[in-house]
Amino acid sequence: MREFKGKVAVITGAASGIGRAIADRCVKEGMKVVLADIEEGALLRTERELKEMGAATLSVMTDISKEADIRLLAQKTIQTFGAVHLLFNNAGVDAGTGRLLWENTVADWQWVINVNIWGILFATEFFVPIMLKQKTPCHIVNTASIAGLLSGPGNGIYSASKHAVLSLSETLYQELRLIGSNVGVSVVCPGFVRTQIMDAERNRPTELRGSGNLPPERQVITELARKAVQNGIHPEDVAHQIFEGIRKGQLYIITEPKFKPAIKQHMENVLNESNPTASQMQLVRNLL
Repeated sequence: MREFKGKVAVITGAASGIGRAIADRCVKEGMKVVLADIEEGALLRTERELKEMGAATLSVMTDISKEADIRLLAQKTIQTFGAVHLLFNNAGVDAGTGRLLWENTVADWQWVINVNIWGILFATEFFVPIMLKQKTPCHIVNTASIAGLLSGPGNGIYSASKHAVLSLSETLYQELRLIGSNVGVSVVCPGFVRTQIMDAERNRPTELRGSGNLPPERQVITELARKAVQNGIHPEDVAHQIFEGIRKGQLYIITEPKFKPAIKQHMENVLNESNPTASQMQLVRNLL
């Protein structure tokens, strides 16, 4: 997909971070934009600001962990604009960095899986058939993470969910190619980006409340992660690379080359059936 002007984009998590940067880029490309987010105030503010830029927009309050919400999002998109050409499955949450795998609760797992995995599955269920029927060039972008390619301590739930997003995206790409469809797929794997991901708890459902305060020895990991996010790349840089990747038809979009040596080493360990060395694990910890 190379031409964007006049096309319709649907963006989840559109009211902040990478999603907001994608929305801004869509407007600059001359697209009609459907904004989906769980935070009503931020969503309405984003819609207002984009309309002031001259954009044709639709905002839909959406909890992507709920199938009914995604069904309604698809219905409203078609009712308003008659088509969808770009789908950005961008919304995601992190249950909190710092806990070791066995220290997380079932509620922690349920929340992250419901949003990060089921959200994409529901969107695939409702939007892919629409795109296939249109018989025009379309594209799906799933936001994974560099944590979907590299695993590090203290962030097991998020990493597991993003590994799943990577696998789902690869399978979707292959299946759509297999049937000769008009729909492309990309999976973007950002590193640290200046977003509110470390404050995702603000949107956690009451029935899936968190595990409580971290023990002091784990808080160090959280603070390091928060600092890394604060010093991360700008969301606008990620949006730019995403659009470049769509134009090139890339399946994988890795936003920072500095991660590639560690990814390569990980792949070599798998192929060689080798355990990661202490220095390799330290490299990953330094990156993540």
